[in-house]
Amino acid sequence: MTLRLYDTATREIRDFVPLTPGVVTVYLCGATVQGVPHIGHVRSGIAFDVLRRWLAYDHGSSGQGERSDGDSRGPRVLFVRNVTDIDDKILAKAADNDRTWWEWAATHERAFAAAYDALGVLPPSAEPRATGFVTQMVEYMARLIERGHAYAADGNVYFAVRSLPEYGSLSRFKLDDVQQGESVGTGKRDPRDFTMWKASKPGEPSWPTPWGSGRPGWHLECSAMATSLLGAEFDIHCGGMDLIFPHHENEIAQSHGAGDGFARYWLHNGWVTMRGEKMSKSLGNVVAIPEMLKKVRPVELRYYLGSAHYRSMLEYSDEALHEAATGYRRIESYVQRVVERVGEVSIGAVNDDFAAALNDDLGVPAALAAVHIAVREGNTALDAGDGERALAIAAQVRAMTGVLGTDPLDPHWSTAAADDDAAHRALDVLIGAELDRRAAARATKDWAIADEVRDRLAAAGVEVTDTPDGAQWALQVKD
Repeated sequence: MTLRLYDTATREIRDFVPLTPGVVTVYLCGATVQGVPHIGHVRSGIAFDVLRRWLAYDHGSSGQGERSDGDSRGPRVLFVRNVTDIDDKILAKAADNDRTWWEWAATHERAFAAAYDALGVLPPSAEPRATGFVTQMVEYMARLIERGHAYAADGNVYFAVRSLPEYGSLSRFKLDDVQQGESVGTGKRDPRDFTMWKASKPGEPSWPTPWGSGRPGWHLECSAMATSLLGAEFDIHCGGMDLIFPHHENEIAQSHGAGDGFARYWLHNGWVTMRGEKMSKSLGNVVAIPEMLKKVRPVELRYYLGSAHYRSMLEYSDEALHEAATGYRRIESYVQRVVERVGEVSIGAVNDDFAAALNDDLGVPAALAAVHIAVREGNTALDAGDGERALAIAAQVRAMTGVLGTDPLDPHWSTAAADDDAAHRALDVLIGAELDRRAAARATKDWAIADEVRDRLAAAGVEVTDTPDGAQWALQVKD
């Protein structure tokens, strides 16, 4: 059965055929590392991790696909997820916290990496940073200027939207309705033109170009990184639906204007919402990953965030989270029962219902239904003493949950990891009480108590960092 995916550009479900047989190229817009990651940030990482695993799955032989160690027996998947490490918000937040921009970005890049790893998201084939591709961005702007699609003014470089008749094809916006969401920069000929390069300002980082020193605009970086690493034309471009306009629309404009075919399929995931609103820092309804992992185990959080169809909205509630965790435990309990009663469970092949569900635009809800039906059948067989059938079904369940990134026997979710997580939760309760005492002392300017708490934690090997999201702690790494 052919994999079919909903393409935002054509507004239809299309058969997926890779540009090069046996190789699939995917670009995912990654994090702008301005703050601590929350579940809204990582949903795209999980949704498209499932896509990646399914693309890499070997449908023709043993059924084993891409595992958590990155070994793939199916098609080769080149998966690029970028990091935006230079941005207006990063500069502003770093300044507000009296930190250098690069330290602020690096700190939160590590936080995102830790969140992805905790939730079992496979590391990308490459994870380029915007600041590492400035040379390619300069070359891209030169091509656009030469082709009449861009112009320089007062050290800024703008894309001339009217120069590209197809502009608006992805978002279906009419040109007269376009608002870029940015201030009208110096020398901009048309307010609908967007900025590719920002002229340097005092105190900001800058790089030299033929048109003056400055720093990259948000849209330019992805066009440069995607084509540099995956080629002028590649298979799939992914990202959140909030990026359709202006970010992805402007990526297309830059890339097509430069003569590149760019992405052949566009996939967009829905938001995580709370009380019907998109989860964001500005709404004050952020659910940070470290806080979420105090409520459920990492594999249960992944199961929850990946359980809805990737294009649908996922309305967060504690009740829904714990219901999902209970559902995952039923799967986990069955596999563990088989191990205890019958023996080691290998990874088998997915069943037809599961495959049909994922081939229908990554229909994870229907795929999970197939998993739970298999679990019920397996439990019935196990209770009836049919160990052979129970073992075969468990192997099938491992294959299916492996594609979803939640295989209970995957080493990533090992008992040792669970024990470590339980220990971390216990430490968090104890250290959290100390940090609350320190915060209360600081609020009343009782610096002696505040310093006493800090020194005692330091002596115990606990490093405390004050952030806009509150005090964060970590165990000091000893050489």
